[in-house]
Amino acid sequence: MRTCENIEHRIKNAGDKLDRSTGLLRTKVDIQMQVQSHEVLDSMNERALMQFRLQSTVEGLSIAAVSYYVVGLLAYMAKGLGIDDFISPARLTAISVPIAIFTVWYIVRRIRAKHK
Repeated sequence: MRTCENIEHRIKNAGDKLDRSTGLLRTKVDIQMQVQSHEVLDSMNERALMQFRLQSTVEGLSIAAVSYYVVGLLAYMAKGLGIDDFISPARLTAISVPIAIFTVWYIVRRIRAKHK
């Protein structure tokens, strides 16, 4: 009888040890999965930041490019109107540069604000 009770006790202890080992292994796997998820989220965050920087750079370059074309169109218009008596086309073009840059910047800023 004692032999059966002893074997039953050993089996119960072995089952308890197995349950604890299984729990520890499950915990270890969960921690590794969380670490991997954290690394993936960090890399996604880094990529998103890089994309944001690239987008800001492209927006800055597009402001410069659009301003350049607007000033060019104004220069052609000033030359075509023949307003040499009032103001020279070169001077009108020079005056329009900061105005065009500010206007294009302001329009891009408003568009960006509407998208947010």
